Amino acid sequence: MKAVVYEQYGGPERLRLADVPTPRPAAGQVLVKVAATSINLSDWESLRGSPFYSRLSGLRAPRRHVLGSDIAGTVEAVGADVTAFAPGDEVYADNLALMGGFAQYAVVPERELARKPAELTFTQVSTIPQAGAIALQGTSLAAPGRRVLVNGAGGGSGTFAIQLAKRLGAHVMAVDNEHKLDFMRSLGADEVVDYRREDFTRGRERYDLILDLVAHRSVFAYRRALAPGGRYRCVGGTVRSLLRVLTVGAAAGVATGRSLGVLVVKTGPAQFEPLAERCVAGEVAVHVDRTVGLDGVAEALAHVGEGRALGKVVVTP
Repeated sequence: MKAVVYEQYGGPERLRLADVPTPRPAAGQVLVKVAATSINLSDWESLRGSPFYSRLSGLRAPRRHVLGSDIAGTVEAVGADVTAFAPGDEVYADNLALMGGFAQYAVVPERELARKPAELTFTQVSTIPQAGAIALQGTSLAAPGRRVLVNGAGGGSGTFAIQLAKRLGAHVMAVDNEHKLDFMRSLGADEVVDYRREDFTRGRERYDLILDLVAHRSVFAYRRALAPGGRYRCVGGTVRSLLRVLTVGAAAGVATGRSLGVLVVKTGPAQFEPLAERCVAGEVAVHVDRTVGLDGVAEALAHVGEGRALGKVVVTP
């Protein structure tokens, strides 16, 4: 089969399109013929090996050589003990533990798979698992009268987070670069900010909930942006930023009646299927910046990693 592989950490130049053996599903696994795989920031981080926690699969060199976790496709074969799925079933999953989506076939644990809603295309459902779980959990406390800020709002998770917070009745401030301002308004954001021109932590506004998808500021800056009783949660960011949030930030927040911490994202179908249901109902829209073939993965990963994508980028092998 064809797959995009890499053997060393680095930039997109490390990727190459190669012929590799088609994987075989072990007990409890399913072989999926991949129809679409959306790109997440975690793919970019795993390619670069930075931040350092992205090297958990191998400190010196990656042990998994094919990236891509948000997989959608058709069951090709099943391993022993698989009872929930059969060849021909249309499925999707966040295959973060095994990856392998930038290829024609991938193996996925049975427990990670969900059935694809007939109303959504493979491209659409591939955008949902990881970004959807983050957005659902990150905006769960949004409510009428609450001010919600989403930092990094123009990408995959942010696109869903804006819509979900608005559906819950919140006033939404969306932060990203200047090229995404109109896009974020179109998603329903009440206010938008270009982070290169304005620091949201130094404005007059205070927020009841901040979902930070690109954490890199001081924990004291984040605390300053929170209203009394407010909650700040970050997803990703540098190791230094995460450690400061978990230690200094947590202590500083408690001392001032605010909550600062890292969003520990729960995974699995139960965490992302509710968003798919909302997409089917027309309550939340999927926004795909572009689709590419396997030969376009390197450029597409850079497009996402450098923060230029409006919504999600999808690979269709």
